[in-house]
Amino acid sequence: MDSPSASPVLRIGDAVPDFEARSTTGPLAMRDYRGRWLVMFSHPADFTPVCTSEFVGFARAAERFAALDCALMALSVDSLYAHLAWARAIRDHFGVEVRFPIVEDPTLVIGRAYGMVAADARDASAVRTVFVIDPRGVIRAMSCYPVEIGRSVEEVLRTVAALQAADAGPGLAPEGWRPGDPLLEQPEPTLDSVFAAADPVGWFFRAKPQ
Repeated sequence: MDSPSASPVLRIGDAVPDFEARSTTGPLAMRDYRGRWLVMFSHPADFTPVCTSEFVGFARAAERFAALDCALMALSVDSLYAHLAWARAIRDHFGVEVRFPIVEDPTLVIGRAYGMVAADARDASAVRTVFVIDPRGVIRAMSCYPVEIGRSVEEVLRTVAALQAADAGPGLAPEGWRPGDPLLEQPEPTLDSVFAAADPVGWFFRAKPQ
């Protein structure tokens, strides 16, 4: 596996480091995903209860992500063979096939490059991050969870859809926004806009025309 460029901290708006690695669907590279949206999510270890529930949820929602032209990629420190055995266990017990790639990262080189673990980390206990990456390879959203709490697949779907709608609008997605809901206008911070508004919040909080 080629080493990604070192990057101790990644933030929203940063370009993601490239890497090449083995996965359950064959060799892949981050650059292969340019031109479409990507959700990359990591987990501390295979055969763990919370991670298993998440993989079942993502696998069941795979077609909904595909409808948004959004690929899925998982990452774990475990070996490719462990990934394959875990995917088999999930299929046999839950009746769902994990067809998106699960990348192996046994040396933590990807986790470190993406800022998920410290440079001197000896295990993957902190590797539980979601990156929403746009077609240009830029991080548009990210979240980190503790090992005790499972992530919401519905919220990840909503985030991808909201980013796409905001880009196309352009506009702003309010709290609880769902596809089909109106976006908000970008405020115009001028005295003319403030004084012309019909009410005190009308200049900074108004829905975009449908």
